[in-house]
Amino acid sequence: MSEIKTYEGGMVVEGARFCLVASRFNSFIVDHLVEGAIDALVRHGAKREDIHLVKTPGAYELPLAVQQVAASQRYDAIVALGAVIRGSTPHFDYVAGECVKGISSISLKHEIPVAFGVLTVDSIEQAVERAGTKAGNKGAEAALSAVEMVNLLRGLKQA
Repeated sequence: MSEIKTYEGGMVVEGARFCLVASRFNSFIVDHLVEGAIDALVRHGAKREDIHLVKTPGAYELPLAVQQVAASQRYDAIVALGAVIRGSTPHFDYVAGECVKGISSISLKHEIPVAFGVLTVDSIEQAVERAGTKAGNKGAEAALSAVEMVNLLRGLKQA
């Protein structure tokens, strides 16, 4: 029986450019996601000068900015970062839903990895847990996903 060829992305990246697109709203959380993403990228081989940061007013505006960054074809991957915290009105559902829907289509349209590091949580406590305390840093996790996808796509192009 012949061996099955498996393709996976490695966790060390060289010569890749990344763009973090982060919302300013809930910056007390998002700033920690950005720090985690930058730290993860640098620890896994990215150079600081190859990481750019774009800031939007809020999570609702993330998809348009991510789309513009993708269309520029200047980056190997994009990491979207934000925090949408549920309140007492349906506003959360609209913002979170449109953010997810908008960002999800961009990767396929522009053939670029777009890692999703937008927290959609029920409370500030949950956001804090996911921005670097007991639940880890979801910004770092999204950045690692971007690294892996850059390497995977590079490998598939050479296959």
